[in-house]
Amino acid sequence: MLTTSTRIRIQEILKRVAKGSEVTLSERIYINKHASSNQNVSSWLRKASYLQRNKLNSNQADELLNGLDLCSSDPHSTYHPDQDDLGEWFSGAPTWLRRS
Repeated sequence: MLTTSTRIRIQEILKRVAKGSEVTLSERIYINKHASSNQNVSSWLRKASYLQRNKLNSNQADELLNGLDLCSSDPHSTYHPDQDDLGEWFSGAPTWLRRS
């Protein structure tokens, strides 16, 4: 569980990530440390990265989809069952999701 001050700091950094503003290496390390152990932070980081790559449109359908957080953390990650090994495809998943 995040403390209030930690959550506020993380959200402030992620707002800058989403806007494409400057984020230091130490801040990125701080965010990734929390994202690897906290599902909410991981989701926030994924959404901020998505927003940075794709500026929001005024289209209501796009806004709904963005709000649902259905985006992939990697825009080029697509599983092809005939070509890919499922275990390798999930190797990039956060530690809380991987099988032990």
